[in-house]
Order: sequence, then structure tokens, then C-alpha cells
Amino acid sequence: MKKKLLLKFLIFLPVILANAQVVITGSVRDEAGHPIIGATVLIEGTSDYSIADESGKFRLVTNKQAPFNILASFVGFKSSIIQISNVLENESVITLVEDNLLEEVLITSRRRQEEIQAVPIAVSVVSGALMEETQAFNVNRLKELVPTVQLYSSNPRNTTLNIRGLGSTFGLTNDGIDPGVGFYVDGVFFARPAVTALDFIDIDQIEVLRGPQGTLFGKNTTAGAFNITTRRPRFQPDATIESSFGNFGFIQARGSVTGALSKKFAGRLSFSGTKRDGLIYNVATQKYTNNLNNLGVRGQLLYIPSENVEVLVAADVTRQRPDGYAQVVAGVVETKRAPFRQFNQIILDLDYVLPSTNPFDRIIDHDTPWRSDSDLGGVSINVNADLWGGTLTSTSAWRYWNWDPSNDRDFTGLQALSLSQAPSRHDQWSQEIRYAGDFSNKLSGVVGVFSLWQDLRSSPYHTEESGIHQWRFVQNNQNPLWRTPGLLDGFGIRTRNSLQSFSGAVFGQLDWKINEKLNLLPGLRWNYDEKQVYFNRKTYGGLQTEDPALIALQQSVYNDQEFEAFVDESNFSGQLTLTYRPSKKINSFGTFSTSFKPVGINLGGLPRDGGRTMIELARIEPEYVSHIELGLKTTPISNTTLNIVAHVTDIKNFQTLVQTPDLSVNRGFLANAERVNVSGVEIDFSIKPRKSFQAFGALAYTDGKYVKFTNAPVPLEEVGGESFKDISGGRLPGVSRWAGSFGGEWTKGAKFLGLSGKFFVGSELFFRSEFSSSPSPSQFMNIDGYGLLNARTGFRGDNGFSMFIWSRNLTDTQYFEQLLPGAGNAGHIAAVLGDPRTIGITLKFNFDLVPDH
Repeated sequence: MKKKLLLKFLIFLPVILANAQVVITGSVRDEAGHPIIGATVLIEGTSDYSIADESGKFRLVTNKQAPFNILASFVGFKSSIIQISNVLENESVITLVEDNLLEEVLITSRRRQEEIQAVPIAVSVVSGALMEETQAFNVNRLKELVPTVQLYSSNPRNTTLNIRGLGSTFGLTNDGIDPGVGFYVDGVFFARPAVTALDFIDIDQIEVLRGPQGTLFGKNTTAGAFNITTRRPRFQPDATIESSFGNFGFIQARGSVTGALSKKFAGRLSFSGTKRDGLIYNVATQKYTNNLNNLGVRGQLLYIPSENVEVLVAADVTRQRPDGYAQVVAGVVETKRAPFRQFNQIILDLDYVLPSTNPFDRIIDHDTPWRSDSDLGGVSINVNADLWGGTLTSTSAWRYWNWDPSNDRDFTGLQALSLSQAPSRHDQWSQEIRYAGDFSNKLSGVVGVFSLWQDLRSSPYHTEESGIHQWRFVQNNQNPLWRTPGLLDGFGIRTRNSLQSFSGAVFGQLDWKINEKLNLLPGLRWNYDEKQVYFNRKTYGGLQTEDPALIALQQSVYNDQEFEAFVDESNFSGQLTLTYRPSKKINSFGTFSTSFKPVGINLGGLPRDGGRTMIELARIEPEYVSHIELGLKTTPISNTTLNIVAHVTDIKNFQTLVQTPDLSVNRGFLANAERVNVSGVEIDFSIKPRKSFQAFGALAYTDGKYVKFTNAPVPLEEVGGESFKDISGGRLPGVSRWAGSFGGEWTKGAKFLGLSGKFFVGSELFFRSEFSSSPSPSQFMNIDGYGLLNARTGFRGDNGFSMFIWSRNLTDTQYFEQLLPGAGNAGHIAAVLGDPRTIGITLKFNFDLVPDH
């Protein structure tokens, strides 16, 4: 009972502390008197702002005493300033004059509304409108617009989301460590990497912050963060529906409806559904696989009990039912094992032939059904109260994830690994209380507390099972007993495991205005983490025998294992940023920061030494991150921005994944590399030389390497020789030295079907240089560089109707997204293929539901 009362108190603390403040109302209009919907209205010198509604009206709540200035701005118009000398004056009408200004991008990365060029953080922003028109409906497609983001996924569970090459382990996922890239939706932290497979639902904009952000966000983020904001409920009724159709049976429907439920309540209901036929043909089932089948719904309820308090309750559910993430065999390498243990010799002995040796034939013959059923959802309560010159926020959330997979991990039509399934259930509860505001004329900042509880467990157990051909893949000598009929057929392991964790933190960052040009921003974070694991694996099936020699062969493949482990750790980290802004056109900054990725724990089985489980390997030491960043944000000429950032990150005890030929160590095990370094330079620009044309671009050079890793796993071609290797000086996986994204759009006023609007032509080019797809540098697991060209053209009507034709990968480039070794490291390499050329059409309707009078 006490805990429940405490939780209620924390959730509604902002409501309790709220006090009455001054309210300013008015409207923003163009020269013809028409309302300017979406105009930003800001009280100068404060973080108090409002967005004009469908009637052009705005409402500001502030503690600032008159007189003060109000600044109104909107893309395509000159900004306008008016002075408020008496708060009792009638409603203010602000008129904006049309202009050819570059759009002002506002972000909330520092927990307040700010113009992006004024923020001393390397950050990229992608609007919801651009995402919708470029078909960037999930993170994997969004990365083509933000070249510093890397995402690799062989299925939603096994996903690596990195920024500048850092964040998560490369390869198969081990649940015992935390991600280094924070993923937030409306302030709620999403703990599982599977969220990156979600279709975005009704997104307003996405901010991608690069570098450690632990003094601003609830969960510690050593590599960066995604700060995603969705479109909020509005009191003015409005509805949008969008449908897209393309080749490969692509169909996508999205929509939303919003409006007032009463004087103090507004609601919003949004949905997204995506279907697409499979892109890989399975000759065994005579069906295409790797299709899309996603459905998501999000509902929001906004409650405004008083002028300075708002409560937003949100709930979402996503159901994904693709029939798998099948990989194709991309090649075969010769390992250092004996000739009889080479992949080509194994399949020759089994009288088997691959259905194709060209991976881009997109043909497989897998005999285990692929399944990747995923259900995600949750409920959150956000309470915001304006007081003391700032905003007090409480964010409470519960989220869940159910995962039910089936994989063919030998990637062939042979019955080697006949089953590979790791169904899981994940629940998380989080609570954050944060205050952001002005403490004085020269001092502002953010302070907060954060807590996260997680419960992850098998549902009911994970399964690995051998088929009739497995003996030939695991055979490590010429002992004729390996040929014993039924020896490994149906022999497998069932693993019950659980991970319970807690993470708590106190964090804060100040912004001290030393003078008009110089600011100092110190930040500090204290973090505490604890994790508890239970692991119980039992063998089953196979030949039932009492022959010790046969039992020994079975036990060399799979064995029983049980252990419990508990780890905890606390640490301090922080940052110091100095900004110098000699003029409104130049903003320079330098940052030094330290950060920690929390202590880890192995949750995929542990290696054995002479039959003994190496329990000492259960604990994974925290990463210690030192980071230096120098940045320059400029507006060299009107309607142009040009920014450059240089960064160096040094990591001690880098948390990485060690792949092993031992099948009983499921998905490899975690370890620490002594030291890793990532450095680079990033340039981005935007330009709008005329009202009808604008362009943007970003170019990143990134160099990531193992400074010291003396006990690393060997690459695939060296399996069978030494068990470990010194790869000091080798490059990190998944990092291209060069990556870039460039785009532009041209518009022209016109009429279409009697409707006024604009025709437009837009295009984006994404490219990256070659990169390693192996945790330890390999001669054979490198992916060639590639470029992708996307384009679109169509009509946007002034009345909310738009229609356009789009294409993704217009040049039909053939490329790999990821390479990975087959289970057991026999020598064959599997590939995640990039999508072929897709062409489609989109129709969008926006309905003004305000009744005529």
C-alpha cells in the first residue's frame, strides 16, 4: 500500500506543485488574414512557447513579468516580434509576411524547446513529413537519412543499433548487457532492441543525438539517443488517412483522428498497417518468405485540468507476424579445420547441393519454418506542470514484449539444427521525474531522477535441437561411433532462464550564461545498476543409450548447465561543455564527457573448461567511456546552415560478443575488450536558395578500432587453429570509414484536378564505404560499399490532399546489409540482403472536421 501511494505521489507531483501563472492568448495570421497553422510563438528569453492551432490561435503560460517580447515564426515567413506591456491587454494578433527563409528546426533534446543551431550538441533531425514521403517507416530505413546511424538485424531480437559504430554488440544478441543508444518515444525509454523493427506511428519528428547523453536523459546512453516525439492530441478536430501501394504486393495504410472530447479532454487515435510479399523464394515449400505483416495502434488522451498543468496518457499495441527473417548462403570459406570438417566436404558426403551459389538469386531450401512473431506495447502517463520559470515532468510507463520465433540456423535444406527457438517475455517499468527551466537570468538547466525495472524470462524455454545430419557438422574426429544411427537425431537442449534488473540514477545539467557570448554547461550523473540471472539448461532426446562412449559424444555437443549470478555496480559520470557564440550566425562548442555502460551478465550459457562451467565469466565489467567533441554550427549566408563536428571516444573494458564453435553456448558469450577508440569528423548542411528549392546533406568519416584486444575470438577462416587471437589494431565491425546522405526537393505552384497546390520532385542519395561484418577482422566477411537512390514526385494540395509516386533503391543496387557465420562455424556464410527496387504510389487525405457556421 505504501509503495502504491508513493508511486501515485511521484506521478502527480507536478500537479500538486503547480501554481497559477500569467496566460497570454492571441493568433498568428498572414497578410490576407488567413490563420498560419503550426506557427511557433515564443516569449523571448524564456523556454515558454506555443504552437498555433488550426485557427491560428496560440496560448502562452509564463511567469515572466511584463513588459516582454513575443516572437512568432513559421517556415516561408519572416519572423515577427511584438511587445506585451500589459498582460491584461486584449488578444494579440501577429501578422507574418511571406519570405523565403530556411525552415527553423526546433528540438527538445535538452528538455525544452530550442532552435537546433543554438544547441551545443551534434544532433540530426528528421521530420515526420519527410519520413512519410521517403517511406522511412522504421529505423532500418531511417538510417539512410542519418549516415552516423548503423543498424544490423537478422531478426528483431538480434538487432544492433549503433551511433558512430558504438552502442550494442555486433552479431547475435545476448540479453545480459544494456544498449548504449537510448531509444525514447515521448519521453518513455524502450529497453529492447526489437523496437527498431516497429513501424513508426504518427511521428512528429525524430532527433538523433550523437555522443554520450547521460546528463540529459533518464537511462544512461554512452553512444547517443533517439528522441522521438509523436503528434499530440489537439482540441481542433482533424483526421488524416494515407494509403500506399507498390510492387511485391506492398500495401500500407496509416491514419489518425484527433479532437476535443470535452473542454478539458482531447484524444488522438492513430494506426499503421504494412503488408508486403516475401522477397526470397523457398524451393522446399514453394513459397516466398521474408514478407511484412505489421499492425500498430496508438491512442492518446490529453487532460488539461488547469492553465499550467497537462496530463497525457498514451497506450500502444503492435502486432508483427512476418514468416521470418531468412538468410541466404552468401559464400563458403575454408577454415583451419581438417579437410573432412570443411563445409563443402560435409555437404558432399551428405549428397547435398545448395539451391544456388549466387545469393542475389534470392533462393533458399530451408526445411525449418521461419517465424518471427512479435508483440509489443505499453501504457505511459506524462504529467507536465509549468512552475518556477520552467517545467516539472513526471513520466511513468509499463511496457512489454512477447517474442515467439523459429529459425533455420544451419541456413540449408539439411536437418542439422532442426530447431532454434528462443521465445521470451519482457516487462519493464520506468519512472522519471525531471525539472527543466530557468533558475535565474543567467542559470538554467535540467535535474532529474530515473528508475527502471526489467523482468526478462524464457517463455517457457529456449530450444536448440539437432536433426539427422547434425552429426556430420559437429564430428571432430574419425571415430566411427559418430555414424551411430539416431545418435543426435532429436537431441537438444531446453533452457529456462530469467534476468531481473534495476537501474537507478540522479542526473543534472546546468547552463551558466557567463556573458552574452559565452556559456558553461556542467553535467553530472550518478548511476546504480544490479542484475540477477538464473540459467537452467537440460538435454533431451537423441539416442537413448548407456554406452559411455556414445554419451560422451552427445555431451560434447550439448550438456546440462545451471548457474545463478548477481552483479551490481555504481558510478559517477559527467560532462563539461563550453560554448562561444560571437554572433547569431556562429555557435562553437567543446565538450569533454565521461560515461559508463552498466555492468553486464552472461545470459546465453557459459563456456566449459574440462567439464567445469566457467562461472567466473558470468560478470561483464562496465564500459568506461571518455569522450571529446568539438563543434561549429554556422549560418554563413541567408537560408543556409553549415555545421562541422570532430569527435574522439576512448572506451576501456569494451563490452563485446565472443562467438564460439560450441553450440551449447547459445548465441556466444560476452567478454570485455581492453580498449577501443572511435574518432571522426561529421559535416552537415542545408540550403534554400529560393522558395521553390531546398537541399540538405550530411557526410561522416568514422574510424573505429580495437586499440587493445588480446584475447579475441578468431575470424571464421581461422577456426580450427588457435582458439583466441590478438586483434589489437583491427577495425571495429559495422563501421564504414565514409558514409553520407544527400537530398533535395523542387516545388512549383500549380493546379491538379482543379485543386490548388504544388507539384514537387524530391530525391535522396545514401552511400557508405565497405565495412567489416565480423567481430574479429576477417578476410572474407567484409561488405562492399554501396549507394542507394530514392526518388519521389507528385502533387501537394492546399486543401490537405496529396498524391505522389515514389521509388526506393531506384537503381536496383544489389547489396548485403550483414554477413554472419553459420551455426557451428563450419565455413559457410549467411547474408541479410538489402531490398531490391521498390516502386509505389501514395494517396493522402487530410480532413478539416470543423463544422461550417
